[in-house]
Amino acid sequence: MLAWLPEHLVNGRPCIVDVVVVPALSVAIARDNHYHDPPDYLVIEPEDTADRTQNLQQRNTNGYKFQGSGSDFAKAQKIVASWGKDMKKFNPTREYQERLRQLLSRFTYRLDTNFAKMDRIVHPDIEAFKTRVLGMTVAGMPLVEWARTISSDEDERIREAFRKNLAI
Repeated sequence: MLAWLPEHLVNGRPCIVDVVVVPALSVAIARDNHYHDPPDYLVIEPEDTADRTQNLQQRNTNGYKFQGSGSDFAKAQKIVASWGKDMKKFNPTREYQERLRQLLSRFTYRLDTNFAKMDRIVHPDIEAFKTRVLGMTVAGMPLVEWARTISSDEDERIREAFRKNLAI
């Protein structure tokens, strides 16, 4: 992963400010362990699509959030409880994934498109990287403060930061 900014903070060529290398498997495991909480949240592995033409092969894991009624959720909880106490832990095996697919087909879930965004995965190396980058001082202010300032609704605060630190 890399963090970059425009060379003049708000404009200019992209400049890399930091890089971190993290094993992809550890990121996937952290993601799955963070989100997977059946029946409320399901992490579904792609089915084996190796026999399909390359353009139809699936490789993306998806997250699904429960959207059914309270009574349906209670029914889904009973089903998951019947699997045994260790069966709520994420497992990529075909048998376990089939159980999850049964929940998905029986109850209402929505695809969570934010599921795999790096900012939502609780991984120690990624969190340390984010902390390090946000703590960097660029153009007179830590990046975390620039982010707060630029995203604020306070026009005067933004103008003052630009004037003081960027001479704009």
